[in-house]
Amino acid sequence: MQLYKAEMNTICVVEDEVKVAGLLYKGLSENGFEVTVVATGRQAKEVLLTQPFDLIILDLMLPDMNGRQLCRDIREEDEFTPIMMLTALGQVENKVSGLQAGADDYLSKPFHFDELLARIYALLRRKQLNMPQQREWLIFADLRLNTFTKQAERKGTKITLTSKEYQLLELFMRNPNRTLSRQQIAEQVWEINFDTGTNFIDVYINYLRNKIEKGLGGKLIHAVVGMGYILKESDQ
Repeated sequence: MQLYKAEMNTICVVEDEVKVAGLLYKGLSENGFEVTVVATGRQAKEVLLTQPFDLIILDLMLPDMNGRQLCRDIREEDEFTPIMMLTALGQVENKVSGLQAGADDYLSKPFHFDELLARIYALLRRKQLNMPQQREWLIFADLRLNTFTKQAERKGTKITLTSKEYQLLELFMRNPNRTLSRQQIAEQVWEINFDTGTNFIDVYINYLRNKIEKGLGGKLIHAVVGMGYILKESDQ
């Protein structure tokens, strides 16, 4: 009997062995998970930077970097997402070093898929119990906003926001690819009616743009002439 309903939980599989990756993708997909497979540490960092996952399955031996180091790198940015480490190295010292690097569980190859599945369910249950309910990541392109810490980051660079800059960015990130009028912005962020004779909204948006765009990548907040502003990627 299944004790945990997947409900389309997302899993990132970091595995360079084609056969193992294929088996994991097939088995997990058949059990209701949405699965993304990458083969290198570099690819994993790119994917994990731009989208959240409910669980990460990480091979210890990767072609471009050691899985333990990748695990440490992930933990520097994300302390909550469960990490299941897989490896052909079954010695106790390897398991200990993997757990010390930040992994939540460790399974040696070859493994029984039913055991892997049971461990995944256990990790996801534990995550639900331990994760603060108020913590939430909003993600758009390579920009991330933590609604618990009020901290923004882009490409790994942390961005400190004022109270109004945070509220403004949160409004955009909850309404991506949607044009917001100055009136809507004034009502949602300042709780006032917009005075067309002032430009304070444009001033604050410029403050925000400087923090999230300058030196960090392409333009994300765009002016829509005669209408307002929109959060979108530059090539859209």
